[in-house]
Amino acid sequence: MTHRHAETWGPDESVGRAALGVAMARAHEHDSRCPLFTDPYAHLFLDAAAELTPDLSEVQRDSATAYAATRTKWFDEYFLAAGAAGLSQVGMLAAGLDTRAWRLPWLSDTVIYEVDRPKLLQFKATTLRSAGANPAAAYVPVPVDLHDDWPRALTEAGFDPSEPTAWSVEGLLPCLATSAQTRLLERILLYSARGSRIAIEAGSPPEGADVAAWLCAHRWDVTSIDAAELFNRYHRCPDSGAEQIGRNVFVEARLL
Repeated sequence: MTHRHAETWGPDESVGRAALGVAMARAHEHDSRCPLFTDPYAHLFLDAAAELTPDLSEVQRDSATAYAATRTKWFDEYFLAAGAAGLSQVGMLAAGLDTRAWRLPWLSDTVIYEVDRPKLLQFKATTLRSAGANPAAAYVPVPVDLHDDWPRALTEAGFDPSEPTAWSVEGLLPCLATSAQTRLLERILLYSARGSRIAIEAGSPPEGADVAAWLCAHRWDVTSIDAAELFNRYHRCPDSGAEQIGRNVFVEARLL
């Protein structure tokens, strides 16, 4: 089957390459002997991207497999817990090639809003649709760059800020300047009802904002775990040469 992606997205773009690297890591975990999770859709993205860029060696070099696997598992558990607590509105920022809307069990009334760049979301939708894959919950893509007015685009897509939301910010904050991190958190807070939850992958201070401290100061009940502890929890060894991401912190919080 031929995918018509050439005019919409290219894995040579920095954002596309990063998203594809994570998909490659998820595919590797899916194929492993004792996977932390299963993702039957990750290979679809690799196959579609290979039609555009047959040589994916650069993506392979950028793929931190063990780290991506542990991060994916942690966010999976977060969403499952949020659903068990009754949250049915989900906001995924910088969703990339995430497939949780397709592969996780969701409440029957769950609505999942994915915010990311238009070309990337289009590539994902076209690839999954071509394979006949259907989401397990109501899925609403919100094609907007996070540097733009994404809250407006989100609400125009049907998002209800008066309803508690399960937010996720995965693979984004460590790439932003401290001021941009704080601005993103402020926007999330503005559109969060009481009882909302959030899961964030953050850089370790002083390299970025102290996300846990910021959330605590703004009425969130916070817990956190660093990447090293997460590797131990899931019995994974850190990727060689991945010292920087190995210092990241995973923060979970509930708005009081």
